[in-house]
Formats: sequence, structure tokens, C-alpha cells
Amino acid sequence: MNLIYTTATTNDELIQILSLQEMNLKSSVSDLEMEQEGFLTVHHSLNVLTRMNNASPHIIAKDKDKVVGYALSMTDDFKDEISVLRPMFTELENINIQNFITMGQICVAKTHRKMGIFRGLYNAMKIASYPKYDAIITEVDATNSRSLGAHYAVGFEKICTYNSLGQDWELISLKTG
Repeated sequence: MNLIYTTATTNDELIQILSLQEMNLKSSVSDLEMEQEGFLTVHHSLNVLTRMNNASPHIIAKDKDKVVGYALSMTDDFKDEISVLRPMFTELENINIQNFITMGQICVAKTHRKMGIFRGLYNAMKIASYPKYDAIITEVDATNSRSLGAHYAVGFEKICTYNSLGQDWELISLKTG
């Protein structure tokens, strides 16, 4: 394995992110896989993904020329672009959290799981975010126990649980410095 962590810089890398995303959406995986491996909630368009990357580059893990993992960076400029994430930004405004970058979604290819890539993506994101941002904020579907466990294992701390449209979300934070 020839693994590197870097920022997404090409259209091909963004297309590979979308392909990996598609394979891991909640609608694409079995109930057993959701329980054991986790799942993704949000589907991005290439247009939005590109604009998000231009504002704050996404972190990717590459094995040779193939994207095998990603952590999407999202500034609050995009809070109205992805409707399922808008309640998270409202919650952040209500509790007055400032100077953060949002990790909009993280995923590791099934072929590369349990190799430390999840942790590696967050370590690379912390380095890329500090000192500009004090924290990386994200939310996880409260039923996605696999993802919650992985986030807590790399140092995320719970800010709160909130409900949006009948769905519970864990709002969590990772210090960058």
C-alpha cells in the first residue's frame, strides 16, 4: 500500500470522492452493513463539492492514484446549500460556537477500512485547519453507532444531541491545536 494524505486538487479526485460516496450512502448499503460499518447521509453534487473544495480543500487519502478515503471541509458559507445540514448550523448559532471548520462527511473505502485511514484523515485535517480554526465540528446520525464510536476514539467530544425532523443528531467537536 502506498498511502498519502493530501488535499483534493483535481476534478478527477472530486469525481472519485462522489463515487466512493455513492457506494456508502444509507440507500446503498444493507441494514447489517449500516450497523457494522456505518453509512453516509448526504449526497453532494459535483458543483457543490467543487465550490466547497475551493473554499477550504477537502482532505483525501490516496493509494497510488485512487482516492480511498476523504473528509469533506465545509465553511459556514455553505450552511444553506445542503438542507439536511442547516439545522446543525442553527444549533451551532444557538449555542454560540465560533471559529470552526465543519467536517461535512468522512468515508473510507471498504477495501481500506481498519487500516487507520479514518484517524489519518482527521490528523491531516487538524494540521490543515490549525491555527486558522480552533475546532473541527461535525454531526453524526445518533443511530450510526459505528461512526460515533470512531469519532470519539479519535478525540471528538460531544457538544449536544438535538432533533431535526424526527431524527436525533450528535453534534461533536475536535480541537485542532
